[in-house]
Amino acid sequence: MQTDTLAIDFGTSNSAAAVPFAHGIYRIPIERGAETLPTAVFFPADDGAMRIGAAAADALIAGEDGRYMRALKSVLGQPLLHEKRLIGGRRRTLAAIITEFLVALRERSEAATGLRFRRALSGRPVHFHSADPARDAQAEADLRGCYLAAGFEEVSFLAEPEAAALASHGLGTSEGLGLIVDIGGGTSDFSVFRTTGARPEILGNHGIRLGGTDFDHAVSMTHAMPQLGLGGQVRRVMGEGLLPVPRAPYVDLSTWAKIPFLYTPEMRRMVAGLVKLAVEPQKMARFATVLEMELGHELAFAVERGKIAANTGTAAGRIDMGIVERGLVETVTPKSLDAALMENRTLLRDAAAETLALAGVTPAEIGRVILVGGSSLMRFVSQEASALCPGAEILRSEAFTAVVDGLALATRD
Repeated sequence: MQTDTLAIDFGTSNSAAAVPFAHGIYRIPIERGAETLPTAVFFPADDGAMRIGAAAADALIAGEDGRYMRALKSVLGQPLLHEKRLIGGRRRTLAAIITEFLVALRERSEAATGLRFRRALSGRPVHFHSADPARDAQAEADLRGCYLAAGFEEVSFLAEPEAAALASHGLGTSEGLGLIVDIGGGTSDFSVFRTTGARPEILGNHGIRLGGTDFDHAVSMTHAMPQLGLGGQVRRVMGEGLLPVPRAPYVDLSTWAKIPFLYTPEMRRMVAGLVKLAVEPQKMARFATVLEMELGHELAFAVERGKIAANTGTAAGRIDMGIVERGLVETVTPKSLDAALMENRTLLRDAAAETLALAGVTPAEIGRVILVGGSSLMRFVSQEASALCPGAEILRSEAFTAVVDGLALATRD
């Protein structure tokens, strides 16, 4: 099918592109023959060409000198998006980096299909920012601006759970009410739909700013950061007594999008001073090492691996922090993982229940719950879905491509 509209799922953790083809859709192999592209970039310190996706992660793992960045979508709608920072030997804004990423995605899609894409149909969360309409509107305006700057002449948006409903509503029972639960890297989105024919009818949408990067943050704060001094105490510079170690730097070190901005002379000096005053100087010295060696992203990947391992079985996962100090390991058990994610679990449950209320339906009326999004693979998501809708069939769609599939189908309209 000839089309000038590219369906794009620009995600917090992964992105994908597709077009309608014959009686289905064609997912464009935009990453080494893969259907999804990690939403990550790497800028070499010598002002070399930006690398994206797996190539960005490869550069980080290889220890190349430069700046790795992930979770770019999470800064949309915030002033940080337009602040110039020294990145890869040049002062850049995050808006310009997102634009450059979208340019690469468009060019790869055009090279793979031989088509020229003038228009984009992009997914968007129901809410980029929970309970903040002004910032939410600004986030969409920011993303629209990035698409236009990337060479698209027109851009339209469709809520991501609605796109997932288009792609997935035929799963299980073909009639009745269903609930899409789309847990991505940065947001959790929900749609109640009714299937009465070939297309779903959307009855209600809701979403909150909560996703896989928040799960990583919670696990990091409860498991990894205490090994770097969080929860400890420091002596007063003047007078008697002890003070708690400042929490804010650990919050940033546990947040994917904020890690690159910790590596400043001011932060290094502050932590060096805390090492001298710490009751447990060895732990605080580990934090200093992370800053000096710029190991924040490697540490975040270690936390993510430990989270996944503890989630997928009954055995414990390991957060290997040997890059910081030889032999340093923190264990993540299924029980400690559940405890770390309890607050997130409650927020997710409440948001799903609110979606049903907004749609004017009861849990007993839901016949199917369809889980999509990479973070829907977390064990507690299906548990909460079953608890909320005990009579519903719990189904899984394509975790990483249901949204882009639905967007491609929507371009036919």
